[in-house]
Amino acid sequence: MRLNYILSDLGIGLRRNMSMTIAVVVTIWVSLSLFGSALLAREQVDLMKGNWYDKIQISVFLCTKDSGGRGCSGTEVTQEQKNRIQQVIQTNPDTAPDGVFSESKSEAFESFKKLYKDSPIVSTVTQDQMQESFRVKLKDPQRYQNLVSAVSGLPGVDTVQDLRQYLDPLFKALNGLQVGALISAGLLLVAALMQISNTIRLAAYARRREIGIMRLVGASNFYIQLPFLLEAVLAALVGAVFACGTLWVGVYFVVMQRAQETFRVWQWVGAAETFRATLIMVVVGLILAVIPTFLTTRKYLKV
Repeated sequence: MRLNYILSDLGIGLRRNMSMTIAVVVTIWVSLSLFGSALLAREQVDLMKGNWYDKIQISVFLCTKDSGGRGCSGTEVTQEQKNRIQQVIQTNPDTAPDGVFSESKSEAFESFKKLYKDSPIVSTVTQDQMQESFRVKLKDPQRYQNLVSAVSGLPGVDTVQDLRQYLDPLFKALNGLQVGALISAGLLLVAALMQISNTIRLAAYARRREIGIMRLVGASNFYIQLPFLLEAVLAALVGAVFACGTLWVGVYFVVMQRAQETFRVWQWVGAAETFRATLIMVVVGLILAVIPTFLTTRKYLKV
């Protein structure tokens, strides 16, 4: 009997506030979709960082007779200088075990020809113009400054290059977009919270006399609040289902069908990351429904 009453009361509430309920569903749909996209954007940035930072090498280019670096004196690097540079690199605590690789002029020239095989510049460059170098992998790619400082300016060192100086601006831009998406999603979640509060407030006000009678005859607070709670939860779940579906469709068509096929060098978010994001979205949707319902209906439970 009680269950029939609760379901009947739920149906009456939905019919009375159909337009408001639809507005709540749409607001939650949009806000949770953007929130889930922001979560996946964070996952994607982390994957890209992990993928590229693990491959980062510090390149120590050695002097040629035409080099103008601080450690050059207008002559080719000597064998003694190369040995000293290699010793400093290998004994640095941030250098990975077996993480030092040398590249001779001939190897550098072969790499140059492969890289610019379709360019006329290849015919204007000779092997003698190439620079010998050491390529160094680090234990922790975040700790690159110590090694750069240790080898910069050593006799025989022309320049020291680190890919982080090119990748960091990219990741900062991606992080900025991620923060912007999270802020936008947060504002929409606040809007959804206020929308649910207003809907429940109007429904409770319209039935304040019924609530007062039920309170006088001894009905518990939870029993009185339950129809309102179910109404809010139902709207939140419908919006969350639409949002999760939107996220899965977006990941499938944008990431799996296009991005993964076009940019194979990157590691992209997939089903595991999307599943985690959708779980968080559903939980957030339920929180948006439960908290404002309990807070809004409390004032009508006093006799």
